Amino acid sequence: MVYYAEKATGTTINIQVVASAQLDTWLQQASGFTKNWVASLKLNLKKNQVVFLPTKTGSIDSVLAILTDLNNLWEYACIPKALTSGEYVIDTQGLSAEQYSLAVLAWGLANYQFQRYTSSLPAKPVLIIDLQAYKQSLSMFKAISLVRDLINTPTEDMGPEHLAKATSDLAESFNAQFKQVVGDELVAQNYPAIYAVGRASHRESRLLELLWGDENAPKLTLVGKGVCFDTGGLDLKPSSFMRHMKKDMGGAAHVLGLAYMIMSQQLPVRLRVLIPAVENAIGGNAYRPGDVLQTRKGISVEVGNTDAEGRLVLADALADACEEKPDLLIDMATLTGAARVALGTDIPVFFTNQQSFATDLSQQSMETKELVWPLPLYSDYREYLNSSVADISNDSSSRYGGAIAAAIFLQEFIQENVNWLHFDIMAWNTKSKPGRPEGGEAMGLRTLYRMLEQRYTA
Repeated sequence: MVYYAEKATGTTINIQVVASAQLDTWLQQASGFTKNWVASLKLNLKKNQVVFLPTKTGSIDSVLAILTDLNNLWEYACIPKALTSGEYVIDTQGLSAEQYSLAVLAWGLANYQFQRYTSSLPAKPVLIIDLQAYKQSLSMFKAISLVRDLINTPTEDMGPEHLAKATSDLAESFNAQFKQVVGDELVAQNYPAIYAVGRASHRESRLLELLWGDENAPKLTLVGKGVCFDTGGLDLKPSSFMRHMKKDMGGAAHVLGLAYMIMSQQLPVRLRVLIPAVENAIGGNAYRPGDVLQTRKGISVEVGNTDAEGRLVLADALADACEEKPDLLIDMATLTGAARVALGTDIPVFFTNQQSFATDLSQQSMETKELVWPLPLYSDYREYLNSSVADISNDSSSRYGGAIAAAIFLQEFIQENVNWLHFDIMAWNTKSKPGRPEGGEAMGLRTLYRMLEQRYTA
């Protein structure tokens, strides 16, 4: 599906964007006919409005988009949703370069539709732009679309082997290296927790790795939870909780989307992506509540709950990531329902062992208007993970502070001298909003990329 084009093939329709607070000023410059037409519509300026301005003969002359906040990406998403197919240009007059870039990105996100299983799709409006000048906006659209597509794909077509191919294809696109450790080889190469979680599935578990960039550049490592489906294991989820568990590889999708942005924009880093890809299934050889698992770091883990599997596969991957002492380690995971209870489904939770990152991300979050919110690594909650038979339990003994307890579990596998960020994300829109259709979603990606861009290019 084409949403953008460099050149028009026919007549284009002009879109003028005006802040609602500035509408009266804009109308002062308009013709009497336009003033009367807009006045006759009796617009509610507390809401975004898209108005078709006619000619005196009744055909469409142009489009007027009246938005409440020109600095909010999602405000612009109402524009293409109101349009029919055709070719359009957005008038840059009155918009800053940053605001116009937001309009460009919102155009694609508003038109996005998961297409893999749909035989016929309606024609979409096409935006005529300078593709090279707005390369970053288009790259971000492609990155977010990649995240959405991966999450929306059912597990039958997005198992560990398919996630491996998606990672391999991304690596090939940017001349990056790709390798994977598969099945029994996970045990041989000391990834015992990854192997244990996925061993009941007929699909072999694997650890995926992508490497890109100058070996002498600062090392940036991304780790994404790749649980391609989560039944809960022997601690079986209720059917209503299991319905959307194809999204449990949302962390993996996010780090691949972020990797796409990093590589497409040529950030000066040595990028490493690690994805433990498994399916948490039920079978005669499934790992059990009460089992004690070994991990790559040598920490033994008592399995308090087989549905707390994400932190187990991340444990091995994070331990591996720390072995080369990266400048920054970021993991992303659909890890806890507790984070959703705390902040709802729209706002990702993050934890960090460096206060400066919390400050920087919070500032970037306010600027992008894409909220991410810090929670503390409160060490007193470590006692919730105590085990009488192992070094630690994967299940908290308390019903409270679940997102914090999960982050503290992961922190056990982080070396003290490694800068670390952990994101606990929903990766799913529970209902459709302009630019954000129900289904898989990239959350915090714009904020996180902006932070990385400033860190490594400033």
